Amino acid sequence: MSAFGGYNGQAYSPSGDKSRFVLPPAFRKAVKESSGGSRTLCLAAHGKFDCLIGFGTSRIEQLHVLLDREEKIAVDRKDESFDRDVRAAQLFGYEQLSFDDSGRFIMPEHLRDLGKVDDGLYFHGAGEFFFVWNPDELAQMGPQWKGAQAACAKMVAAAKKGTA
Repeated sequence: MSAFGGYNGQAYSPSGDKSRFVLPPAFRKAVKESSGGSRTLCLAAHGKFDCLIGFGTSRIEQLHVLLDREEKIAVDRKDESFDRDVRAAQLFGYEQLSFDDSGRFIMPEHLRDLGKVDDGLYFHGAGEFFFVWNPDELAQMGPQWKGAQAACAKMVAAAKKGTA
């Protein structure tokens, strides 16, 4: 098995029946590598944008380190507004979902609601994790997202034509 190199690239996956979605092949491979060979996808609401983030289980240890680092920074700055319990709930509120060999997984309703998921998912690599967007939500983002918006629009159009 090759070493996990992070998440990169883009892909689009239309929704299937019974709230099933497909984790695209490149992301499926990376999640499996990041999860020690298991087919475990972690999905959570993004803290800032109306989308989801995905990652494999190897990121869990990084989340513990991040929480400790953020707490240390808050203590050093005497920032009494930092609440470790609240931040831990934000970081560790992800769902661990199984996917089959074809990448199919069932997304829980609360994640569908939080990510404003409709009839397809646009996946966009971001190194340590990947974004999972409703294409309509991504289209409403500002110009700093123009590359992702252009890729997503082309992939959605190709899927509608049946050429994806």
